[in-house]
Amino acid sequence: MRVIAITGGIASGKTTVLNHLKALGAACIDADAISRTLTAPGGAALPAIRQAFGQGVFQQDGALNRRALGALVFGDGEARGRLNAIVHPLVRAEMERQLRRLRLQGERVAVLDVPLLYESGMETLADEVWLVAVPAEVQLQRLMARDGYTREEALARIHSQMPLEQKRARADLVIDTDLPLQALYERLTALWEEVNRP
Repeated sequence: MRVIAITGGIASGKTTVLNHLKALGAACIDADAISRTLTAPGGAALPAIRQAFGQGVFQQDGALNRRALGALVFGDGEARGRLNAIVHPLVRAEMERQLRRLRLQGERVAVLDVPLLYESGMETLADEVWLVAVPAEVQLQRLMARDGYTREEALARIHSQMPLEQKRARADLVIDTDLPLQALYERLTALWEEVNRP
């Protein structure tokens, strides 16, 4: 089974790319969805997060206060490293389990959706990496419009990730999403047909 990892900075267009690949029939494994499950009420990551960051990042009902945790880790590299050390190994273990299941089902190609692919070392799970990219100012404007962040909040989140140029240098393929949607879909369809060719 061929494993393709798709990564890119926040608000770079990964969701658009992945939704089109799913529409084409791709079997996708979503690292963020796994992470949300791990940090949802009763999630496996919560006890270690409470131990590392205290009750202040939790709501009265015991649910994780994502905004409070985000405010803590996006401005502090050391705190972010502690959070990643808790969450990333759990995400990786679940991704490996799902990859085994897809292999047993006879899938020819699996797609991994991993925003922090290089930061987490998960590129080793894939045969090739496709980087979704946009110019920095487009990324900033998209993030502010999408999530309602101030310019400073948006920049903090962008700067918490590996610089785009470093990712470009390591990726096998770069997909520019700063183009008309139809043109992007045509490029993705051609790429998908290519990877599925016998």
